[in-house]
Amino acid sequence: MKKSTRVNHPPSIELAPDNHPLVAPIYQSVKFEFDTLEETERYLRGERPGFYYQRSSNPTTRQLELLLAELQGRDDCLVTASGVGAISQALLALTSQGDHVLCFIESYNPTRYLIRRVLARFGVEHTLLSIEDLAGVERTLASRPTRLVIFESPTNPITRIADIGALTRLARAAGALSVLDNTFAGFHQHGSFDVDVYLHSLTKYASGTGDVMGGAVIARSELIRAMRNDFGVLGGTLDPHAAFLILRGLKTYFVRYRAQCASASAIAQRLAEHAAVARVHYPGLPTHPQHALAAQQMQDFGTIVSFDLRGGAPAARRFADALELFALTASLGATESLAVTSQMMGSRELNADLQRLSGITAGTIRLSIGLEDTDDLLADLERALATTEG
Repeated sequence: MKKSTRVNHPPSIELAPDNHPLVAPIYQSVKFEFDTLEETERYLRGERPGFYYQRSSNPTTRQLELLLAELQGRDDCLVTASGVGAISQALLALTSQGDHVLCFIESYNPTRYLIRRVLARFGVEHTLLSIEDLAGVERTLASRPTRLVIFESPTNPITRIADIGALTRLARAAGALSVLDNTFAGFHQHGSFDVDVYLHSLTKYASGTGDVMGGAVIARSELIRAMRNDFGVLGGTLDPHAAFLILRGLKTYFVRYRAQCASASAIAQRLAEHAAVARVHYPGLPTHPQHALAAQQMQDFGTIVSFDLRGGAPAARRFADALELFALTASLGATESLAVTSQMMGSRELNADLQRLSGITAGTIRLSIGLEDTDDLLADLERALATTEG
Protein backbone atom coordinates (compact mmCIF):
# COMPACT_ATOMS: atom_id res chain seq x y z
CA MET A 1 0.00 0.00 0.00
CA LYS A 2 1.39 3.37 -1.03
CA LYS A 3 1.81 5.92 1.72
CA SER A 4 -0.68 8.29 0.08
CA THR A 5 -3.23 5.47 0.41
CA ARG A 6 -2.17 4.47 3.92
CA VAL A 7 -2.83 7.93 5.38
CA ASN A 8 -6.46 7.51 4.29
CA HIS A 9 -6.63 3.92 5.52
CA PRO A 10 -4.60 3.84 8.75
CA PRO A 11 -4.11 0.61 10.72
CA SER A 12 -7.21 -0.34 12.68
CA ILE A 13 -7.03 -0.88 16.41
CA GLU A 14 -9.45 -3.35 17.95
CA LEU A 15 -9.73 -4.05 21.65
CA ALA A 16 -9.86 -7.59 22.93
CA PRO A 17 -13.36 -8.64 24.07
CA ASP A 18 -12.27 -8.49 27.73
CA ASN A 19 -10.49 -5.12 27.40
CA HIS A 20 -12.79 -2.10 27.88
CA PRO A 21 -12.16 1.65 28.03
CA LEU A 22 -13.48 3.24 31.21
CA VAL A 23 -14.62 6.27 29.19
CA ALA A 24 -16.26 5.49 25.86
CA PRO A 25 -14.31 6.76 22.83
CA ILE A 26 -15.54 9.63 20.70
CA TYR A 27 -16.79 8.22 17.40
CA GLN A 28 -15.73 11.26 15.40
CA SER A 29 -16.83 9.75 12.12
CA VAL A 30 -19.61 10.84 9.78
CA LYS A 31 -19.69 7.51 7.91
CA PHE A 32 -19.82 3.85 9.00
CA GLU A 33 -19.72 0.74 6.85
CA PHE A 34 -20.73 -2.92 7.02
CA ASP A 35 -18.66 -5.83 5.73
CA THR A 36 -20.96 -6.62 2.80
CA LEU A 37 -23.50 -4.97 0.53
CA GLU A 38 -26.12 -7.41 1.77
CA GLU A 39 -25.65 -6.27 5.39
CA THR A 40 -25.70 -2.64 4.27
CA GLU A 41 -29.02 -3.23 2.51
CA ARG A 42 -30.39 -5.04 5.57
CA TYR A 43 -29.55 -2.00 7.68
CA LEU A 44 -31.17 0.37 5.19
CA ARG A 45 -34.34 -1.75 5.28
CA GLY A 46 -34.36 -1.55 9.09
CA GLU A 47 -33.67 -5.27 9.49
CA ARG A 48 -30.54 -4.95 11.63
CA PRO A 49 -29.00 -2.46 14.06
CA GLY A 50 -25.94 -0.40 13.32
CA PHE A 51 -24.70 2.98 12.22
CA TYR A 52 -24.40 4.34 8.70
CA TYR A 53 -24.42 8.15 8.55
CA GLN A 54 -23.94 10.58 11.41
CA ARG A 55 -26.99 12.70 10.58
CA SER A 56 -29.13 9.65 11.35
CA SER A 57 -27.17 8.38 14.35
CA ASN A 58 -23.72 7.95 15.83
CA PRO A 59 -22.48 5.73 18.70
CA THR A 60 -21.44 8.70 20.86
CA THR A 61 -24.65 10.66 20.37
CA ARG A 62 -26.65 7.45 20.83
CA GLN A 63 -25.03 6.81 24.19
CA LEU A 64 -26.04 10.32 25.25
CA GLU A 65 -29.61 9.79 24.02
CA LEU A 66 -30.05 6.57 25.97
CA LEU A 67 -28.63 8.11 29.15
CA LEU A 68 -30.90 11.16 28.94
CA ALA A 69 -33.98 9.03 28.28
CA GLU A 70 -33.22 6.94 31.36
CA LEU A 71 -32.64 10.02 33.53
CA GLN A 72 -36.01 11.47 32.48
CA GLY A 73 -37.76 8.13 32.89
CA ARG A 74 -38.71 7.62 29.24
CA ASP A 75 -37.91 5.17 26.45
CA ASP A 76 -35.96 7.15 23.92
CA CYS A 77 -34.42 10.46 22.94
CA LEU A 78 -33.21 12.53 20.00
CA VAL A 79 -30.38 15.01 20.53
CA THR A 80 -29.87 18.18 18.51
CA ALA A 81 -27.24 20.83 17.97
CA SER A 82 -28.87 23.33 20.39
CA GLY A 83 -31.76 23.68 22.80
CA VAL A 84 -33.67 25.86 20.35
CA GLY A 85 -32.99 23.19 17.74
CA ALA A 86 -34.77 20.67 19.97
CA ILE A 87 -37.77 23.00 20.32
CA SER A 88 -38.01 23.92 16.64
CA GLN A 89 -37.48 20.40 15.29
CA ALA A 90 -40.01 18.95 17.72
CA LEU A 91 -42.60 21.58 16.81
CA LEU A 92 -42.06 21.04 13.09
CA ALA A 93 -42.17 17.26 13.42
CA LEU A 94 -45.29 17.20 15.60
CA THR A 95 -47.51 19.71 13.77
CA SER A 96 -49.18 20.00 10.39
CA GLN A 97 -51.13 22.66 8.50
CA GLY A 98 -54.42 23.35 10.24
CA ASP A 99 -53.25 22.17 13.67
CA HIS A 100 -53.81 24.24 16.81
CA VAL A 101 -51.17 24.73 19.53
CA LEU A 102 -51.91 25.94 23.06
CA CYS A 103 -48.94 27.86 24.47
CA PHE A 104 -48.25 30.30 27.28
CA ILE A 105 -47.08 33.86 27.84
CA GLU A 106 -44.51 32.67 30.40
CA SER A 107 -42.57 30.70 27.78
CA TYR A 108 -39.03 31.01 26.51
CA ASN A 109 -39.03 33.81 23.93
CA PRO A 110 -37.77 31.62 21.00
CA THR A 111 -40.57 29.14 21.74
CA ARG A 112 -43.17 31.88 21.44
CA TYR A 113 -41.49 33.16 18.28
CA LEU A 114 -41.47 29.71 16.67
CA ILE A 115 -45.16 29.18 17.37
CA ARG A 116 -46.43 32.70 16.68
CA ARG A 117 -44.22 33.52 13.68
CA VAL A 118 -42.73 30.40 12.09
CA LEU A 119 -45.49 27.79 12.51
CA ALA A 120 -48.08 30.45 11.72
CA ARG A 121 -46.55 30.83 8.24
CA PHE A 122 -47.36 27.16 7.62
CA GLY A 123 -50.96 27.34 8.75
CA VAL A 124 -50.55 26.25 12.38
CA GLU A 125 -52.76 28.31 14.69
CA HIS A 126 -52.24 29.00 18.37
CA THR A 127 -53.83 30.28 21.56
CA LEU A 128 -51.68 32.18 24.06
CA LEU A 129 -52.70 32.06 27.73
CA SER A 130 -51.11 32.51 31.14
CA ILE A 131 -49.80 29.31 32.72
CA GLU A 132 -51.96 30.12 35.75
CA ASP A 133 -55.19 30.23 33.70
CA LEU A 134 -56.34 26.61 34.03
CA ALA A 135 -59.94 27.63 33.38
CA GLY A 136 -58.82 29.18 30.10
CA VAL A 137 -56.91 26.01 29.23
CA GLU A 138 -60.03 23.93 29.83
CA ARG A 139 -62.21 26.27 27.75
CA THR A 140 -59.72 26.34 24.88
CA LEU A 141 -59.32 22.57 24.74
CA ALA A 142 -63.09 22.12 24.87
CA SER A 143 -63.70 24.66 22.10
CA ARG A 144 -61.40 23.33 19.37
CA PRO A 145 -59.21 20.32 18.48
CA THR A 146 -55.67 20.91 19.74
CA ARG A 147 -52.51 19.11 18.68
CA LEU A 148 -50.04 20.32 21.33
CA VAL A 149 -50.08 21.88 24.79
CA ILE A 150 -46.53 23.21 25.26
CA PHE A 151 -45.38 24.75 28.54
CA GLU A 152 -42.49 25.19 31.00
CA SER A 153 -42.10 24.68 34.73
CA PRO A 154 -40.58 26.59 36.44
CA THR A 155 -41.14 29.29 33.85
CA ASN A 156 -38.50 31.62 32.46
CA PRO A 157 -37.70 34.05 34.02
CA ILE A 158 -39.96 34.47 37.07
CA THR A 159 -40.29 30.79 38.05
CA ARG A 160 -44.03 30.36 37.96
CA ILE A 161 -44.98 26.74 38.56
CA ALA A 162 -47.24 24.94 36.11
CA ASP A 163 -49.79 22.52 37.54
CA ILE A 164 -48.34 19.67 35.52
CA GLY A 165 -50.88 17.10 36.67
CA ALA A 166 -53.82 19.32 35.70
CA LEU A 167 -52.35 20.36 32.35
CA THR A 168 -51.50 16.82 31.31
CA ARG A 169 -54.93 15.51 32.37
CA LEU A 170 -56.68 18.21 30.37
CA ALA A 171 -54.45 17.62 27.35
CA ARG A 172 -54.93 13.85 27.48
CA ALA A 173 -58.71 14.19 27.77
CA ALA A 174 -58.74 16.48 24.72
CA GLY A 175 -56.49 14.20 22.64
CA ALA A 176 -53.63 16.69 22.64
CA LEU A 177 -49.96 15.90 23.21
CA SER A 178 -48.36 17.57 26.24
CA VAL A 179 -44.88 19.01 25.66
CA LEU A 180 -42.87 20.21 28.66
CA ASP A 181 -39.71 22.27 28.35
CA ASN A 182 -38.08 20.82 31.45
CA THR A 183 -34.78 22.68 31.20
CA PHE A 184 -35.13 24.66 34.45
CA ALA A 185 -36.17 21.61 36.48
CA GLY A 186 -33.53 19.25 35.10
CA PHE A 187 -33.54 15.61 34.05
CA HIS A 188 -34.29 14.14 37.47
CA GLN A 189 -37.56 16.01 37.99
CA HIS A 190 -41.14 15.72 36.64
CA GLY A 191 -40.59 12.29 35.11
CA SER A 192 -43.50 10.83 37.09
CA PHE A 193 -46.07 13.00 35.29
CA ASP A 194 -48.02 11.96 32.20
CA VAL A 195 -45.99 14.19 29.88
CA ASP A 196 -45.71 13.04 26.27
CA VAL A 197 -42.58 14.95 25.22
CA TYR A 198 -39.82 16.55 27.31
CA LEU A 199 -37.56 19.23 25.86
CA HIS A 200 -34.17 20.16 27.29
CA SER A 201 -31.37 22.53 26.47
CA LEU A 202 -28.22 20.46 27.04
CA THR A 203 -26.29 23.73 26.94
CA LYS A 204 -27.40 24.32 30.53
CA TYR A 205 -27.21 21.74 33.34
CA ALA A 206 -26.19 18.74 31.23
CA SER A 207 -22.97 20.34 30.04
CA GLY A 208 -22.62 22.48 33.16
CA THR A 209 -19.58 24.37 31.97
CA GLY A 210 -21.01 26.73 29.36
CA ASP A 211 -18.68 25.60 26.58
CA VAL A 212 -20.88 23.36 24.42
CA MET A 213 -24.40 23.57 22.97
CA GLY A 214 -27.00 20.85 22.55
CA GLY A 215 -30.65 19.97 22.90
CA ALA A 216 -32.75 16.90 23.60
CA VAL A 217 -36.26 15.66 22.87
CA ILE A 218 -37.26 12.80 25.18
CA ALA A 219 -40.41 10.71 24.76
CA ARG A 220 -41.82 7.20 24.47
CA SER A 221 -40.49 5.07 21.63
CA GLU A 222 -43.35 5.47 19.17
CA LEU A 223 -43.19 9.27 19.32
CA ILE A 224 -39.43 9.27 18.82
CA ARG A 225 -39.79 6.90 15.86
CA ALA A 226 -42.38 9.21 14.33
CA MET A 227 -40.04 12.20 14.66
CA ARG A 228 -36.74 10.54 13.74
CA ASN A 229 -36.93 10.92 9.93
CA ASP A 230 -37.97 14.56 10.17
CA PHE A 231 -35.10 15.27 12.55
CA GLY A 232 -32.67 13.64 10.13
CA VAL A 233 -33.70 15.74 7.15
CA LEU A 234 -33.96 18.96 9.18
CA GLY A 235 -30.27 18.43 9.84
CA GLY A 236 -29.75 19.95 13.28
CA THR A 237 -27.40 17.13 14.25
CA LEU A 238 -25.35 17.14 17.44
CA ASP A 239 -21.66 16.66 16.75
CA PRO A 240 -20.15 13.58 18.47
CA HIS A 241 -17.45 15.64 20.16
CA ALA A 242 -20.13 17.90 21.63
CA ALA A 243 -22.01 14.77 22.72
CA PHE A 244 -18.85 13.52 24.44
CA LEU A 245 -18.42 16.82 26.30
CA ILE A 246 -22.05 16.69 27.45
CA LEU A 247 -21.64 13.08 28.59
CA ARG A 248 -18.60 14.18 30.56
CA GLY A 249 -20.56 17.05 32.09
CA LEU A 250 -23.38 14.74 33.14
CA LYS A 251 -21.02 12.82 35.42
CA THR A 252 -21.25 15.73 37.87
CA TYR A 253 -24.84 16.74 37.10
CA PHE A 254 -26.39 15.74 40.45
CA VAL A 255 -23.52 17.14 42.51
CA ARG A 256 -23.66 20.46 40.67
CA TYR A 257 -27.44 20.82 40.58
CA ARG A 258 -27.95 20.14 44.26
CA ALA A 259 -25.08 22.40 45.37
CA GLN A 260 -26.38 25.20 43.15
CA CYS A 261 -29.91 24.73 44.53
CA ALA A 262 -28.63 25.03 48.10
CA SER A 263 -26.84 28.26 47.24
CA ALA A 264 -29.88 29.57 45.36
CA SER A 265 -32.09 28.96 48.38
CA ALA A 266 -29.76 30.93 50.67
CA ILE A 267 -29.53 33.79 48.19
CA ALA A 268 -33.33 33.90 47.71
CA GLN A 269 -33.83 34.16 51.47
CA ARG A 270 -31.31 37.01 51.77
CA LEU A 271 -32.82 38.91 48.85
CA ALA A 272 -36.29 38.58 50.36
CA GLU A 273 -35.04 40.42 53.45
CA HIS A 274 -33.42 43.30 51.54
CA ALA A 275 -35.09 46.71 51.53
CA ALA A 276 -34.24 47.37 47.86
CA VAL A 277 -36.06 44.23 46.71
CA ALA A 278 -39.82 44.40 46.15
CA ARG A 279 -40.39 40.72 45.41
CA VAL A 280 -38.40 37.50 45.05
CA HIS A 281 -39.49 34.78 42.63
CA TYR A 282 -38.10 31.49 43.94
CA PRO A 283 -40.35 28.43 44.35
CA GLY A 284 -38.43 27.30 47.43
CA LEU A 285 -39.57 30.32 49.42
CA PRO A 286 -42.80 29.89 51.42
CA THR A 287 -43.83 33.33 50.12
CA HIS A 288 -43.84 32.09 46.50
CA PRO A 289 -47.50 31.94 45.38
CA GLN A 290 -47.09 28.33 44.21
CA HIS A 291 -44.66 27.11 46.85
CA ALA A 292 -46.98 24.28 47.95
CA LEU A 293 -47.42 23.10 44.35
CA ALA A 294 -43.67 23.26 43.76
CA ALA A 295 -43.00 21.26 46.92
CA GLN A 296 -45.50 18.66 45.74
CA GLN A 297 -44.05 18.38 42.23
CA MET A 298 -40.31 18.92 42.67
CA GLN A 299 -37.41 17.30 44.52
CA ASP A 300 -35.27 20.43 44.19
CA PHE A 301 -36.47 24.00 43.73
CA GLY A 302 -33.93 24.95 41.09
CA THR A 303 -30.95 27.25 40.67
CA ILE A 304 -32.76 30.27 39.22
CA VAL A 305 -33.59 33.20 41.51
CA SER A 306 -35.47 36.15 40.02
CA PHE A 307 -36.44 39.33 41.83
CA ASP A 308 -37.91 42.78 41.24
CA LEU A 309 -36.05 45.89 42.34
CA ARG A 310 -38.13 48.67 43.89
CA GLY A 311 -36.27 51.27 41.86
CA GLY A 312 -37.32 49.84 38.48
CA ALA A 313 -35.16 50.16 35.37
CA PRO A 314 -32.69 52.77 36.73
CA ALA A 315 -32.03 50.60 39.78
CA ALA A 316 -31.65 47.51 37.59
CA ARG A 317 -29.04 49.29 35.47
CA ARG A 318 -27.02 50.41 38.50
CA PHE A 319 -27.29 46.94 40.03
CA ALA A 320 -26.12 45.18 36.87
CA ASP A 321 -23.14 47.47 36.36
CA ALA A 322 -22.02 47.01 39.98
CA LEU A 323 -21.87 43.21 39.85
CA GLU A 324 -18.40 41.66 39.86
CA LEU A 325 -18.85 37.89 40.19
CA PHE A 326 -22.13 37.59 38.26
CA ALA A 327 -21.53 37.77 34.51
CA LEU A 328 -24.05 39.80 32.49
CA THR A 329 -24.86 37.30 29.78
CA ALA A 330 -27.43 34.84 28.50
CA SER A 331 -28.00 31.21 29.43
CA LEU A 332 -28.01 29.46 32.81
CA GLY A 333 -27.09 26.27 34.62
CA ALA A 334 -23.31 26.60 34.29
CA THR A 335 -20.70 26.61 37.04
CA GLU A 336 -20.36 30.40 36.89
CA SER A 337 -23.12 32.68 38.18
CA LEU A 338 -24.95 34.82 35.64
CA ALA A 339 -27.37 37.75 35.69
CA VAL A 340 -29.76 39.20 33.13
CA THR A 341 -32.04 42.22 33.35
CA SER A 342 -35.53 42.42 31.88
CA GLN A 343 -34.10 44.56 29.09
CA MET A 344 -31.89 41.61 28.09
CA MET A 345 -34.65 38.99 28.15
CA GLY A 346 -36.20 39.58 24.75
CA SER A 347 -39.91 39.84 25.59
CA ARG A 348 -40.41 43.05 23.64
CA GLU A 349 -42.81 41.40 21.16
CA LEU A 350 -45.40 41.13 23.95
CA ASN A 351 -47.94 43.96 24.04
CA ALA A 352 -48.56 45.90 27.26
CA ASP A 353 -51.34 43.59 28.48
CA LEU A 354 -49.31 40.42 27.82
CA GLN A 355 -46.24 42.02 29.39
CA ARG A 356 -48.26 42.73 32.52
CA LEU A 357 -49.54 39.14 32.63
CA SER A 358 -46.00 37.83 32.20
CA GLY A 359 -45.02 39.34 35.56
CA ILE A 360 -41.79 40.79 34.17
CA THR A 361 -41.18 44.38 35.30
CA ALA A 362 -38.61 46.99 34.34
CA GLY A 363 -36.77 46.11 37.55
CA THR A 364 -36.76 42.32 37.12
CA ILE A 365 -33.40 40.57 37.47
CA ARG A 366 -32.82 36.86 36.79
CA LEU A 367 -29.90 35.18 38.52
CA SER A 368 -28.49 31.80 37.57
CA ILE A 369 -26.56 30.57 40.59
CA GLY A 370 -23.26 28.85 39.93
CA LEU A 371 -20.74 27.00 42.06
CA GLU A 372 -18.90 29.93 43.59
CA ASP A 373 -18.87 30.17 47.37
CA THR A 374 -22.29 31.29 48.58
CA ASP A 375 -20.84 33.96 50.89
CA ASP A 376 -18.89 35.49 48.02
CA LEU A 377 -22.01 35.63 45.86
CA LEU A 378 -24.00 37.20 48.70
CA ALA A 379 -21.31 39.83 49.20
CA ASP A 380 -21.36 40.66 45.49
CA LEU A 381 -25.14 41.01 45.53
CA GLU A 382 -25.07 43.18 48.67
CA ARG A 383 -22.55 45.54 47.03
CA ALA A 384 -24.67 45.81 43.89
CA LEU A 385 -27.92 46.28 45.83
CA ALA A 386 -26.38 49.13 47.81
CA THR A 387 -26.05 51.11 44.58
CA THR A 388 -29.83 50.95 44.02
CA GLU A 389 -30.89 52.59 47.26
CA GLY A 390 -31.46 56.25 47.90
